[in-house]
Amino acid sequence: MIRDRISLRARLIRAAYRAFIKRSQRHLTIDDIRRSFRRTESLVPPPPRGTHTEFVDAGGVRAHLVSTPRSSPERHVLYLHGGAYTVGSPRLYRHFTWRIADAARARVLVIAYRRAPEHPYPAALDDAVAAWQWLLARRADPQHAFIMGDSAGGGLTLATMLKLRDSGLPLPAAAVALSPWTDLALTGASFRDNAASDPMLVAADVPRFAAGYIGGADARDPYVSPLYGDPRGLPPTLIQAGSDEILRDDAVRMAQAMREAGCAVELQVWPKMPHVWHLLAPVLPEARAAIDEIARFLARTTT
Repeated sequence: MIRDRISLRARLIRAAYRAFIKRSQRHLTIDDIRRSFRRTESLVPPPPRGTHTEFVDAGGVRAHLVSTPRSSPERHVLYLHGGAYTVGSPRLYRHFTWRIADAARARVLVIAYRRAPEHPYPAALDDAVAAWQWLLARRADPQHAFIMGDSAGGGLTLATMLKLRDSGLPLPAAAVALSPWTDLALTGASFRDNAASDPMLVAADVPRFAAGYIGGADARDPYVSPLYGDPRGLPPTLIQAGSDEILRDDAVRMAQAMREAGCAVELQVWPKMPHVWHLLAPVLPEARAAIDEIARFLARTTT
C-alpha cells in the first residue's frame, strides 16, 4: 500500500541525497561519474545465501542470470538497469535484482547493454531485443515472462515493447517501469517545476546525457522516447514514480497515453520518494513496500 506519510528514514535519506549526492554529482564528467559508480559497486550489499548468479552471454549481450529459492524455472524477468544510458551495471544492482527474483518468483536476466555516448541509440535497444530473443530461444514462455527497468531502463522497457510489437515478436505478459525516462526531448513540466525539489537528479545535467544517447536520432523517435509512440497492444504495465522527481511527468504522461490507447496501466506516484527509491530496499521501508506492490501487480496479471 502506498504510504501517505514518509518514514523518518526517507526524510533522512532525502537530506543525505541533497547534501552528498546532488551537490557532488553536479557538472561531473562522464568518466568521473563512472569512477564513482565503480567505487559504489564495492559497497553494494551482496545477495543473501541461496541466491544464485550465473554469468551468461544472452544473444551477444553480457548478463547476470539471478535466481533465489523462490524462483520458478518457468518464470523470467528481463531487467534493464538505469543510469541515463551512460552508467550502471548488473553488479551495481545485485542487492536489488534478487529481491525482484523473489517478488516475481522468477529468474532475472540483468543485461549489461552497451552504453552511450560510445554506443548511442539504437545500441541499448538492440541489446534489449537480442536478450529477449535469447530468452525465447531458451523456450521461455512469454505468458510467464516480464520486462522491467528503472530510469533510463524504464524508458528502454517501454521502447523495447514497442519494438517487439512492431517487429512481430512475442510481447511479455506484463511490464514494470520504475521512475521511467520516457521523454528525451525533456518537455515535461516536472522537469522544470521539480528541479529544486528533486533530492537527487540535477536537471541541468540531463540534456548532455540525452544528447549522448540520442546521437543523430530524433529525440521524439518512439524507440528513443516511448512517450511519442503508439502504445496500443502493449501488455499490462505498472509504472511507479516519486512525486517530486524531475521525471514524474514522464511517468504520468506515459500512463495517460497508455490509458487513452486502451492499455491496462497502473500508475503509482509515491509521495516524496527520490528517483528509483527501490534501490534503497536494504534500509528504506518505502522501497520494500514498493517491491511488494510489484509482486502484487505481477500476481494479478499472471498465473
